[in-house]
Amino acid sequence: MPKRILQGTVTSNQNNQTVTVSVERRFKHPVMQKTIRKSKKYRAHDENNQYQVGDTVRIQECAPKSKTKRWEVIAQV
Repeated sequence: MPKRILQGTVTSNQNNQTVTVSVERRFKHPVMQKTIRKSKKYRAHDENNQYQVGDTVRIQECAPKSKTKRWEVIAQV
């Protein structure tokens, strides 16, 4: 099964080796046909604590690293 890759913005780097990434998706409302923006936050593993708030990064699905971490940062965009 291929691993999902998402792109988002780092919103927090308070915890050691962890960043919170906000991923935004856009879609048209099925009835109103208006473009809607929805965002979701993911906690991702950051091995070297190298990403700062505001960085645009790519995250990839991985095996669970902790209770809440199921993603890891693969690159900065």
